[in-house]
Amino acid sequence: MKQYLMSKIANKIITQNLKMQANEDLLIVTEASKETIAESLAAAALAHGVEPMIMYMTPRDSDSAEPPHVVAEAMKAADAFLSVVEISITHSDAVKQALAAGSRGLVLTQFSEDMMYKGGMEADFEKLKPVCIAVSKALEEAKNIRVTTPFGTDLTFNTEGRRGNALYCIVEKGQFSTAPTVEANTTPIEGSAEGIIVADASFPYLGIGLLDEPIILKVEKGNVVSVEGGRQADILREDWASKNDPGVYNIAELGIGLNPACRFRGLMLEDEGVYGSCHIGIGTSANLGGELRAASHYDAILTKMTITCDGIDIMRDGVLTMEGVSL
Repeated sequence: MKQYLMSKIANKIITQNLKMQANEDLLIVTEASKETIAESLAAAALAHGVEPMIMYMTPRDSDSAEPPHVVAEAMKAADAFLSVVEISITHSDAVKQALAAGSRGLVLTQFSEDMMYKGGMEADFEKLKPVCIAVSKALEEAKNIRVTTPFGTDLTFNTEGRRGNALYCIVEKGQFSTAPTVEANTTPIEGSAEGIIVADASFPYLGIGLLDEPIILKVEKGNVVSVEGGRQADILREDWASKNDPGVYNIAELGIGLNPACRFRGLMLEDEGVYGSCHIGIGTSANLGGELRAASHYDAILTKMTITCDGIDIMRDGVLTMEGVSL
């Protein structure tokens, strides 16, 4: 029964999100815990004349860690790849090299079986595409960005010369997207971020998920310098300290969620796509247009944010305010 239910989204991923053609090769990178999802995707690929291969790997020790060398090489060789894992490899060099080789990829980190038949993947991605591109363009054209929320966030940073990224779950050659999050993002200039981040919604890493109480991050000269809050903040503080890598504190990303079908569940790519939320990425920025590669990349998710680009609000209290752009 579960395979029957999952076939709806599996077919959508093959035909709409990856736009696969008959006789193309698809690599599905997965872990044992995601076997049913991987097999559902492989069955859909076969039904459309695509040649699927499933490669199982041991779960990585931490998010952003590299997959095994043989997996990385296979990702480069495939026409397309799917990352169906619990521990993210999104911000790995393997993904970057696969795209440079001409592959295209969709990242399905922390997918659960029910996400294969309800939730964010039910969105009309073609309809959301122009909205995502417009917001991405606004971020790319900005020099100075400010993010504030009624919960205490007040963060400023410079993005001059940095690209905007539009991730709308549909990919062409040399592109990747996360799913089901639809998001526009950009990367701050290293060392430019200053202020306070108050994550009020979710921190979908390290088993934290939905927040019992806010995590408060103080930022100076582009880096997190203190972590405050309760039990969940303690988990984050201890994890960063254990990595012995100053890069993990780097303010790496502003991402804006644009998928009205997503809901907060404590799962990474569902939470990050919620319309009315944004996330501040911390750690690696290299795969998004920045310069830094660190031992991790974590996203702190905020709600009801006002985002100001060079003095003009593009979102106010979590609602798009750009002329001619709405959901």
